[in-house]
Amino acid sequence: LGVIRPVERLQHYPRYLKASARRLDKLKAAGAAGATRDSRLLAELTPLSVNWQRRAAVLARQGLADAQLEQFRWLLEELRVQLFAQELRTPVPVSTKRLQKMWEGM
Repeated sequence: LGVIRPVERLQHYPRYLKASARRLDKLKAAGAAGATRDSRLLAELTPLSVNWQRRAAVLARQGLADAQLEQFRWLLEELRVQLFAQELRTPVPVSTKRLQKMWEGM
């Protein structure tokens, strides 16, 4: 069984997929320098993503949901766009610092 996503989030999937494709294109085009840049950006994203995954797993085992955690998950997707395909823009301001601050408040 999959999780049903809110309809308003579905409209963003094409942009998320396009951002992934642009990330790969940039990696191919920039060679070693692109890989270094990608690794640096991924290092910003990974701790936030791991935090989310861990908490989401705990809540899932307990059969609980958390609206703030769900919002954080979608902001992680927006952060991926911001970091790897900035030219696609995000509908809300998002940054690593903003998400770190949000996480600390959760």
